[in-house]
Amino acid sequence: RFTILETGFGLGNNFLATWQAWRQDAQRCEQLVFISVEKHPFSRADLSAAHQGSPWTELAAALVDAWPSLTPDLHTLSFEGGRVRLLLAFGDIQAWLPQLTARVDAFYLDGFAPAKNPAMWEPRVCKALARLAAPGATLATWSAAHALREGLRSAGFAVVKAPGSGGKRDITLARFEPTFVPRHAPARQTAQAA
Repeated sequence: RFTILETGFGLGNNFLATWQAWRQDAQRCEQLVFISVEKHPFSRADLSAAHQGSPWTELAAALVDAWPSLTPDLHTLSFEGGRVRLLLAFGDIQAWLPQLTARVDAFYLDGFAPAKNPAMWEPRVCKALARLAAPGATLATWSAAHALREGLRSAGFAVVKAPGSGGKRDITLARFEPTFVPRHAPARQTAQAA
């Protein structure tokens, strides 16, 4: 199993690109779990319209067909006979992160700058991500804001600024490498495979 947590589903482009990459990887994991939090989800009609001409036509159509009601819940969508699971948490990131129990291997952080959505980038969000991170978990975001990098460092991530693309000068990459690993409370521990 490989688990990804995204902090802003938007149109689902990251999910679709990841699903396609998983499909094309001959050495893919048995199960891909993609958890995403979205405060302002699109309607099914708007999602469908946005994916007209998508590079992932088949996958985008499957996502639109499975799109849940816009209730503030955790919605589980299954694809590929259950081998690809999308868990959509509709609501505020600060409300959802404390409720999630997962062992996350990779994080995709919302691309909007901290100045446009400051609540999404607060240090307590970085600490909540660290609580969910598996050892060595990776993280990527378009944001290269100093405050974000410092928040990630203080939460146990080794952070580097990397060259961006598509007109973006710099991006942030990180790996979870805490110097101290606290024990997790029993209620927060995930079941280990036997």
